[in-house]
Amino acid sequence: MALFSRRKTGRPYRRKVRRVPTSRRRVATSRYTRPARQAGRRKQRQTKRKEALLSKLPLVHKPDYLLALAVFILVIFGLVMISSASVVGSYELFGHNNYYLKHQAVSVVIGIIIWIIAFAIPFPIWRKLAYPLLFVTLLLLIGVFVPGIGYEYGGAKRWIVLGPLFLQPAEICKLTIIIYLASWLAKKGRGVKDFVYGFVPFVITVGVIAFLIMKQPDMSTMSIIAATALAIFFIAGASIPQMILGLSFGGVLIWFLIKSAPYRLSRLMIFLNPGSQTEGAGYHVNQALLAIGSGGLLGLGFGHSRQKYNYLPEVSGDSIFAVVAEELGFLRSVFIVLLFAFIIYRGFKIAYNAPDPFSRLLAAGITTWISLQALVNIGSMVGLFPLTGIPLPFISYGGSSLIVTLAGVGILLGISRYTKQKS
Repeated sequence: MALFSRRKTGRPYRRKVRRVPTSRRRVATSRYTRPARQAGRRKQRQTKRKEALLSKLPLVHKPDYLLALAVFILVIFGLVMISSASVVGSYELFGHNNYYLKHQAVSVVIGIIIWIIAFAIPFPIWRKLAYPLLFVTLLLLIGVFVPGIGYEYGGAKRWIVLGPLFLQPAEICKLTIIIYLASWLAKKGRGVKDFVYGFVPFVITVGVIAFLIMKQPDMSTMSIIAATALAIFFIAGASIPQMILGLSFGGVLIWFLIKSAPYRLSRLMIFLNPGSQTEGAGYHVNQALLAIGSGGLLGLGFGHSRQKYNYLPEVSGDSIFAVVAEELGFLRSVFIVLLFAFIIYRGFKIAYNAPDPFSRLLAAGITTWISLQALVNIGSMVGLFPLTGIPLPFISYGGSSLIVTLAGVGILLGISRYTKQKS
């Protein structure tokens, strides 16, 4: 039987095939293919977002290896100096010489891992994480006052206990407030100059952070955070009247805090006249000056410090620069200061050549934070500033401070990959 037959018109005739109704066919198709189609569209949207994010970035080039090398030298130097400065305290408290050295070495390993992770994250991601990071930081700052979570030592509630780890939220706040302010001020743009929409929210944000830190209490950390925030606000385009008002308000607040605590007032009086008290409030600064003066040009030799034998307080922490000057001398101490100056120069150079306002403010904020800490710590040891509890970046003993600072360096090096280069 032939497949085709002819009608009277002579055209071939094809047998009719039954077709499935359109509505039923759509139902049958969607029942089995809709999840796959949705997954495909979702993947396409994610790919487009990633491409859009990467398209906004300039060409990637090599990071600032000189900055990374300078930081690495200071970290290794810190381990070496802690091995010498902490030997007496380690043996007296824990029965062996290397207790502080081992703990600091663990912090160095953790810090380098976080450094690499922060370096690998493109800087626009940090802008998206600014608000969640600040929220978590506020929770941690509140957590130090919660019984069973917060840890009190020497009358200060500055730590959170997480099993064998002691976390200091104020150190984390130094970095997260920089990320938040860089994101917020970059979004404001020219609105920073507006008093109501620029200056007032800035003061409220920094004020809340300062209040929580002063409740611990920790005036030195609060001062570093406030000064760094004010520097970022100025770089973002704040007007001169706003800066004068902010500095005036901060000065009045600091004077009130000094007057409200007798030990702060005594530190200020000792700073103005170090020789008035050799004991009591003036003991620490006088022992630091004695250590620095004993070192001379070339020092007493590595491991031969006399002040570390329970004369100098916080010998492996805030006062470690005095031990450096005593054992290694003035010339080698100047080399350490020059290394910090080099790091500050490279950091501000990265900020100057940053590709967008957010990365510029972020790099400038991280560099300002590190430079202020180094300046205040070294300055307080040589009598240029009142004595504070600010650690020396990369060198002083302290896990939270070292890890957070290395994370900041990782972000700074990540921005250096996208800086504008001369053709």
